[in-house]
Amino acid sequence: MRKPFIMLGALLLAAAVFTGCGQKGSTSDTQSNTTAQTETVKSSEAASAKEAGETDTTAESATADTTKTTEADAAADSTLLSGKHHVEITVKDYGTIKVELDADNAPISVTNFVNLAKNGFYDNLTFHRIISGFMIQGGDPEGNGMGGSDETIKGEFSNNGVENPLKHTRGAISMARSQDMDSASSQFFIVHEDSDFLDGDYAVFGYVTEGMEIVDKICEDTKVQDSNGTVSPEDQPTIESIKVVD
Repeated sequence: MRKPFIMLGALLLAAAVFTGCGQKGSTSDTQSNTTAQTETVKSSEAASAKEAGETDTTAESATADTTKTTEADAAADSTLLSGKHHVEITVKDYGTIKVELDADNAPISVTNFVNLAKNGFYDNLTFHRIISGFMIQGGDPEGNGMGGSDETIKGEFSNNGVENPLKHTRGAISMARSQDMDSASSQFFIVHEDSDFLDGDYAVFGYVTEGMEIVDKICEDTKVQDSNGTVSPEDQPTIESIKVVD
């Protein structure tokens, strides 16, 4: 099953759930005239099902497993970036959007994004969902909202237990995700106009410092197929590259 990536939006005075980027499953769009609630899919449910069929034979084995897990977590944490980092998103026929990433407030999201960019993951991908007055969304290798990288990351936002003061103001760059709060992968979106209704539910990890006029132009030019901002493959603006400056 594929799990669609979503973003919560307010359009025409109605709240809607926009199905956007996902991994390994089918997708459906859902709209509501009331405030949309994000359904949490807990990975612990799968873990509990597995544990129900397994039993540790000794206390020592349990302790050893815990120690290994702790060491692995510590090693992973030590590789996270900190401070400010800068990237340049070059969009074919439009120009370059310069972005400052904040690894002090969103270290997991920034590290993931920077690593993907350094590996050329985003080269020649597209912006597949564009909603003028809301956001442009891209970074999906399938170009249809259903793709991602091989890894998912923890959602760095308050409703997922992570303090992140960064807001969805104009120019914010944030991670798209499915209903699972820890399902963000490669897809991201740049906020076109202030969208504070997303605060606490999605992980902002930086802000555009130059090039918002490019985002404006993309929103103005791009033909969309529906109110959900779906862009046909032939009309999707191409991300030529995302260069990590520092």
